[in-house]
Amino acid sequence: MRWAVVATLSLMAAGCATAPLERSGSLASYANLTPSDGLLTKSQVSISKADVLAAKTLRIEPAAFTGAAATEPLFSDKQRSLIKNTVNRAMCSALGERFRIVGPTEAADLSVRAVITHMAPTDATAAGVSKVASVVPSIVAPGVPIPVPRLPIGLGSLSAEAEARDRSGKQKAAMIWARGANSFTSPPRVSSDGDAYDLASAFGDDFGKLLVTGESPFGKVSAPPSLDGLKAVLGGAPKEAACEAFGRAPGLPGLIGQRMGLPPDWTDRGEPANAASEIPDTDSARDPLLVQAGN
Repeated sequence: MRWAVVATLSLMAAGCATAPLERSGSLASYANLTPSDGLLTKSQVSISKADVLAAKTLRIEPAAFTGAAATEPLFSDKQRSLIKNTVNRAMCSALGERFRIVGPTEAADLSVRAVITHMAPTDATAAGVSKVASVVPSIVAPGVPIPVPRLPIGLGSLSAEAEARDRSGKQKAAMIWARGANSFTSPPRVSSDGDAYDLASAFGDDFGKLLVTGESPFGKVSAPPSLDGLKAVLGGAPKEAACEAFGRAPGLPGLIGQRMGLPPDWTDRGEPANAASEIPDTDSARDPLLVQAGN
């Protein structure tokens, strides 16, 4: 059994894109971060558990990009905006399991901000070939499940960091996160932002779990989603009304689109048209290295 596990992990590592665990300088402190890797994710985390668990209200500031991630030429402004919004939406959904999420101008026990530090594009051609290859076995041997690994070329990746600060601006939790798409669990999408989009959701969910539980989300079995969480995943209203600012998940059409390898923006409408005007642009004022998506 041990050798089978080692062999499986080796295969996954061989067919996995690498992502740098970068420090952009956007966090208030990096002093107390400790390694906390998952099966596919590299991460460093810190958390003041008692303080975070004592908090009741939380405000989510708009996600941002470092200069490098904001200028990657193979991503359009529309794609960057969708990826940024996906981080915020996933984070809001996860945090809503325990916190009351307030609007951008309301006072809160904790304020959260995420920064995307690195994005590597998906090779749309290779993803398309992988999607075609995965369909062939079902035609040749209908009814027989034959898994076909994705081609281990042109895989995308994403790196990000986030922190939670109290009312005085003191850091209470932080995470640096990096993950690459892999040949076995990352469905290919025929779009340059396919992998970054899916990984953005994973990052937002992981950071949300860090604050909800007060512990690293890695190295343990995750609890099943609540009924409210499942409803939101399927495109229903989020548990916390403030999360509507990031739009609703694409739901069943999104799951079907992912299965078919469609570009994310074919099924995800992103944030509502009036949401951007309601959220103040705090990033450019705080740090000139951070760039708001779409600006």
